[in-house]
Amino acid sequence: MALKITVIGTGYLGATHAAAMAELGFEVLGLDVVPEKIDKLRRGEVPMYEPGLEELLRRHVAGIEGSTGRLRFTMDWAELGEFGDVHFVCVNTPQRHGEYACDMSYVDSAIASLAPHLKGPALVVGKSTVPVGSADRLAAYLAEHAPAGADAELAWNPEFLREGFAVQDTLRPDRIVVGVRSERSEKLLREVYATPVEEGSPFVVTDFPTAELVKTSANSFLATKISFINAMAELCEATGGDVAKLAEAIGYDDRIGRKFLRAGIGFGGGCLPKDIRAFMARAGELGADQALTFLREIDSINMRQRGRMVELTRQELGGGPFLGKRVAVLGATFKPDSDDVRDSPALNVAGQIHLQGGQVTVYDPKGMDNARSLFPTLGYADSALEAVRGAHVVLHLTEWREFRELDPAELGEVAAERVVLDGRNALDAEAWRRAGWRFRAMGRPGA
Repeated sequence: MALKITVIGTGYLGATHAAAMAELGFEVLGLDVVPEKIDKLRRGEVPMYEPGLEELLRRHVAGIEGSTGRLRFTMDWAELGEFGDVHFVCVNTPQRHGEYACDMSYVDSAIASLAPHLKGPALVVGKSTVPVGSADRLAAYLAEHAPAGADAELAWNPEFLREGFAVQDTLRPDRIVVGVRSERSEKLLREVYATPVEEGSPFVVTDFPTAELVKTSANSFLATKISFINAMAELCEATGGDVAKLAEAIGYDDRIGRKFLRAGIGFGGGCLPKDIRAFMARAGELGADQALTFLREIDSINMRQRGRMVELTRQELGGGPFLGKRVAVLGATFKPDSDDVRDSPALNVAGQIHLQGGQVTVYDPKGMDNARSLFPTLGYADSALEAVRGAHVVLHLTEWREFRELDPAELGEVAAERVVLDGRNALDAEAWRRAGWRFRAMGRPGA
């Protein structure tokens, strides 16, 4: 008999995972405790912008004309427990307020709510990013509180989704990692992921601690690489070097690679910053804090980039206060192809300049509503052209394709002054210069 799958939590991770499981042919039941989310999903609407996700959802949500009907949503834990063979936990693990540590309350609540309804053999699979050691604790809780006892097993299967590529990363993952304690758990997860494995996705079987460490280790490595090139950008500015050429040269070394070597205003979002801080906090709890002290400097370099962009903007405006200066900010999301503004470097820079008296106008292709909610006092425009109108300086802070394809000459006609600062080292410097713009990019003082 075909496996039935449930997904607990229907945010960014859960909604994507539920739709992808339906696409792979499974009957899927998603659960959330927020009625508005459930209502939206039942209509085939996604609660966030993610390319391809709404189309995938509508292909499978029950009740939508032409759908397979394989995907339904509920708020009933009893229905969930009775329905599913494999239960994926996809709830959020944010940073604790005022601390570096991870807030496990959503995961703990999900397991506590599910356990009483596991009356027969079931596999609960954690996908949330959690501190190492959490799976051991949660497995013991399940065995003690589920009516099925030891037949209610736990596995850990970290997610590696990239915002903007989440559908692709779920259906065709570059690796599948499962932390298991029994052959039965491994067999069930091999059945769940049979299609991507047949298509070439590596399937890595490990223990609980290793599975928990994979995601935070990967994010810490990426954060290190990004902050390394940003540190080199500081040195390039001090010496007259060009960080873009430096990155190109070292990127040809296949031990290093070219990805994540574009200097700029640093990383943000809901994962990298909070994950490396939680990693440091957990290492301290385990008495291994010295192993990760380097991550404090990685975090510091990253946050420093935002202040450096503010100061670079001040320099280009003559070095005085921002009062009376109009600043156009292109980009609000932390990365392109997303509407996510959590810990967005772009909005942080915009907010700092606004607090120092600048008249800031922001435009972003997808993140305007979320940006307005977070920073209601900033100005917003309906297009890049309107954002630039009357501006004394233009800041490019999120590398959307739309911004790379802008016509510098057209923008120059409406700007008060033709000064552009590329905070992502992604624009065509020569094209902007030919249109009469003074062009600056971080780590490229001669550009």
